[in-house]
Amino acid sequence: MIAHLRGRLLSKTPGQAIIECAGVGYDVTISVATYSALPNEGSAVSLHIHTHVREDQLALFGFSETQEKRLFEKLLTISGIGPKLAITVLSGISSDRLVTAIRSGDHATLTRIPGIGKKTAERVILELKDKLDDLAVAIPTAAGGPHHGPAGDDALSALVNLGYARPVAQKAIESAVAKDPKAAQDFETLFRAAMAAIR
Repeated sequence: MIAHLRGRLLSKTPGQAIIECAGVGYDVTISVATYSALPNEGSAVSLHIHTHVREDQLALFGFSETQEKRLFEKLLTISGIGPKLAITVLSGISSDRLVTAIRSGDHATLTRIPGIGKKTAERVILELKDKLDDLAVAIPTAAGGPHHGPAGDDALSALVNLGYARPVAQKAIESAVAKDPKAAQDFETLFRAAMAAIR
């Protein structure tokens, strides 16, 4: 089965990448986190691949990081979670925060992810809590990520409410603050800079 693809990125959207390898274009389903890590269209790219085979379908799921792929495969072991929901989960929360939430039994964080209800969150924690020891996690600061005070919290909330995935919004805020540390003191300045970073 296909476990890795290296080739040219023909096109990308937040849920899909098409990679040309030796003249063949592979349609790969990706998470928002992987999308934000992809280079520009036309560039060389490599992705870790999970090949999902069903009687009527062969689907490829791609990941920029091995940790994200391993988490995806662990989620698939849980009854009621298929590949589409697993990708939705990984698009709604960073790998580090997901591992931290599962290890600490944080139901509230899991149920905020689209498609994850209370019962599914309980199953995820129950079945994976002791199976994530091989996944390294960066120690989160404050509420799971670099903290930029009230303006940072408000900007993150505003971006998520506009429909951007939390990892993408956090990355945009990080980028904005890195360019202009004073932006962290004012919501409007930070929000505009983060929006520009996403575009």
